[in-house]
Amino acid sequence: MNRIVHYYIKWAVGKAFHELLFNDIVVDQNKSILLIGNHFSFWDGLILYCVNDKLLKKKLHVMILEETARKERFLKYVGAFSVKKDSKSIVRSLDYAAELLEDPANLVLMFPQGKLYANFVTNIYFEKGVMRIIEKATGNFQLIFASTFIQYFKHKKPTATVYLKSEPENYAGENIDKLQDAYQRHYEASRVLQTEFDI
Repeated sequence: MNRIVHYYIKWAVGKAFHELLFNDIVVDQNKSILLIGNHFSFWDGLILYCVNDKLLKKKLHVMILEETARKERFLKYVGAFSVKKDSKSIVRSLDYAAELLEDPANLVLMFPQGKLYANFVTNIYFEKGVMRIIEKATGNFQLIFASTFIQYFKHKKPTATVYLKSEPENYAGENIDKLQDAYQRHYEASRVLQTEFDI
C-alpha cells in the first residue's frame, strides 16, 4: 500500500504543478532530520514529500492535525501521525515525534504555525510544541528550514518553489523566539528571492 500511495503523491504533484523547484543542501546521513515548513495549503506536505524523495531521502513522518487525518486517511500510509490541539494527547504526539528523531533514518516534518496562513504572509509565528520536540530529542538531528511558495508565472499550472536551509544549531535550551526569528530570517530571504524570480 505504501508504494501505491507513494506513486499517487508523485503523480498528483506532477499533475497539479508545472514544476517543482528546490535548492540543494548537504544532508548528514548520520543524523535524522527535523524539517520545519510554512503552512499555507493542502499541498505543503505533499510537495515536501517529493523533496524528501528526491533530495533528503529519509523515512518521512509528518505531524498533522487530527481533523486532517480524518479527512485525508491515505496520509497515514506515508508516515502521517495526528495531533489534537488543546488536549492532553498532544504531549504524547510531541514526545513520539522526538522519539522518531532518535533514528538517523527518519525525517519528522512539522508546521509549527499550527494552522493555514496565506502563502505570502509577512510574519511567521510558531506554536510552542516544536520546542518540546527539540528538547526531548537527543540532539543528534539536523534541523532544516523549508519555505515553500506557489506562483503561476506564465504557465497554466503553478510552479512550486522550495527554499531549503540547514541550520548550524538545533536551538535546544533556547527560547522559542530565537528559533522563530531564525526561521523568519530564512522565510524573508526566500520571499525576496521568490519576488525576484524571473522565468
